[in-house]
Amino acid sequence: VQLQASGGGLVQARESLRLSCAASGRTFSSYPMSWFRQAPGKDREFVAVISANGRSTVYADSVKGRFTISRDNAKNTVTLQMNSLTSEDTAVYYCAADGMYSGTRPSLYKYWGQGTQVTVSS
Repeated sequence: VQLQASGGGLVQARESLRLSCAASGRTFSSYPMSWFRQAPGKDREFVAVISANGRSTVYADSVKGRFTISRDNAKNTVTLQMNSLTSEDTAVYYCAADGMYSGTRPSLYKYWGQGTQVTVSS
C-alpha cells in the first residue's frame, strides 16, 4: 500500500481545511486508515482512525467534535475534515495504515504517507 497525503496549507484560526490521502493497492478497502500529526519538537500523535468499512471512527480528545474522518473505498481515498482550527493544530499531518493494527501507537503502523503541512495562524 502506498499513501499520499495532500491538502495542507496556511489558514487562519477558526477556519477549516480538508486533507486527503490517496492510496494505491487493491487491499485499501480492507485496511482501517488513520491520521497522525507531528508538531515541531513533539512526538507524532494519533488524530483519528476509521474502520475498513467506514462505519466506525475514533478521535483523539483534542480534535473530537472538530475533525471528521471519512473514506471512499471506490476512490481509494480517506479524508480528514478539520474545522475550527487553532494554532494548536499546527503540525505535519500523516495518513497511515496497517493490515494488523489500527491503534494510537505510530510505531506499529507499517504504511505512511509523506505528510502534509498544516499551519494555523492566530
